Amino acid sequence: MVLRTPGLGVLTDAATRLEVWGDPIAHSRSPQLHAAAYALLGLEWTYGRRRVDESSFDAELTGLDTAWRGLSLTMPLKGAAFRAAISHDRAAALTGAVNTLLLSPEGPRGFNTDAGGIVRALADDAVTALPRARVVGAGATATSALVALGELGAREVEVIARRPEAVAPLHDLGARLGVRIVAGTFEASGYDDVPVTIATLPGDARLPDAAGAALARAGGLLLDVVYGHWPTALSAHWEGRGGRARSGLGMLLYQALLQIRIFRNGDPGATLPNERALVEAMRTALEEPRPA
Repeated sequence: MVLRTPGLGVLTDAATRLEVWGDPIAHSRSPQLHAAAYALLGLEWTYGRRRVDESSFDAELTGLDTAWRGLSLTMPLKGAAFRAAISHDRAAALTGAVNTLLLSPEGPRGFNTDAGGIVRALADDAVTALPRARVVGAGATATSALVALGELGAREVEVIARRPEAVAPLHDLGARLGVRIVAGTFEASGYDDVPVTIATLPGDARLPDAAGAALARAGGLLLDVVYGHWPTALSAHWEGRGGRARSGLGMLLYQALLQIRIFRNGDPGATLPNERALVEAMRTALEEPRPA
């Protein structure tokens, strides 16, 4: 297959190599997802994983030849990938984070499929619109969560962080999205009810039991972006109350689907052949043990 995108050159059948980069990277389930999709699509592509940190990113990227088609980027490389890209899609431009590079002849094109992955993961729980929500954590993934919530129509989002000053950069993003950002802390005595909470904390993050219980009481559906460390401290509070708590596997699946659209079609909005079956094949791959 030859991929031709207006004004951006041609990717040929010879460009068949792809990888996910990050540090750490051994836990990544992306190779399973991509391999399942490529097999169903009849694509003779390879997709591996490579441990790359911020200090070595530029050299590793420069060292790729024309056999390389694209990269998936996880922490801590999303900012470095943004800076390396010659163009950015809307989600990447808003967040300053790139998790997908399409290696066109003119240079790497940057995309953020995390936000779209969150939107589609929530749709699996019939959440397709909401007026307000809560985000726990104010790190890099919180920006993708805000873009996703803005796409779903949220006009107010409370961001819970250990340090109020950590929320300050998110106010500018909220203004660009038309979303009012309200800063909250883990020390609050209670929280207003929201239909959805998105947790963006690291999997091993600890939080006060009182805060976890209060957030679970008022948090609606929990989408925790963590998938390799389950249950998390927060999801345990949700499940202890009989609430709905979803891991980040759904987000992982759908952000990978959008990446594959980019790698095959050059556009995250261009659907793939037999996409429903493709999603089910990828979902099945996630249920299988990860190869060592």
